[in-house]
Amino acid sequence: MKPADVDEFFRRLAAIEPEPKTELNYVNAYTLLGAVVLSAQATDAGVNKATAGLFKKVQTPDAMLKLGEAGLKEYVKTIGLFNGKAKNIIALSRILVERFKGEVPGTRGELESLPGVGRKTANVILNVYFGQPTMAVDTHVFRVANRTGMAKGETPEAVEAKLVKVIPAKYMGHAHHWLILHGRYVCKARGPECPACVVRDLCAFRDKTKVKDAPSPGKTKS
Repeated sequence: MKPADVDEFFRRLAAIEPEPKTELNYVNAYTLLGAVVLSAQATDAGVNKATAGLFKKVQTPDAMLKLGEAGLKEYVKTIGLFNGKAKNIIALSRILVERFKGEVPGTRGELESLPGVGRKTANVILNVYFGQPTMAVDTHVFRVANRTGMAKGETPEAVEAKLVKVIPAKYMGHAHHWLILHGRYVCKARGPECPACVVRDLCAFRDKTKVKDAPSPGKTKS
C-alpha cells in the first residue's frame, strides 16, 4: 500500500471514530492489565462479563493477593485458559507489590518482566493507559494488515515493525484501535464485509466478493 493510501486509510477510519477506545472494561492501570492478560484467546465481551464482579471487589494487587488464586478462578472460570491466567495474575500481582510499590510500570521492559505479559499486552498497556504510540498486534490487526497489503508479515512482530514504519505519526496514537475495530466488525476473518467497507478502494484484497483467509500469526507470549 502506498504511503498516500495509508494516510487516506486512517483518515477515513478516524472520520468514523475520532476517539476509539478499548472495549475492555477497567477502572485503573492494574485492572486494565488484568483484563488484557485475561483477554488472550478470549473475547472482550467474555472478559467483561467475568470481570464485572471481580473489579468491584478487586482493584489493586494487594486486594488480588488477598482474594487468592482459588478466589480469582471463581470469577474467571468462564474464560478460556483461566487456570494459567489466574496463576499469572496472582504472580504478577505479587511482583507489583514487591518490586513496584503496587503500581503498574510504564516501560516495556518492566511490563514484559511480569508473568503472562508479552509484547502485545505491554503495547496495549503502554498505549491505552500511558498514551504511548505503540502498535499491539492481535489477530484482528494481523489479519487486516496482511489482507489489505498495508503491512504483510508472517509473525506479529514482523507486522508490528512494518505498521510502525508505514503509519503516519499523527495516527499512531489510535491506530491499533482503528485496526482492531475494523477487523472485528468489517474486515472479519471468514466473512469480510467488503461492500460496506469505507477503505475498500485502498485495499489490496483482490477478491472482495469471496473470503480468503489471511495467514495465521505464530503463537507468541501475549
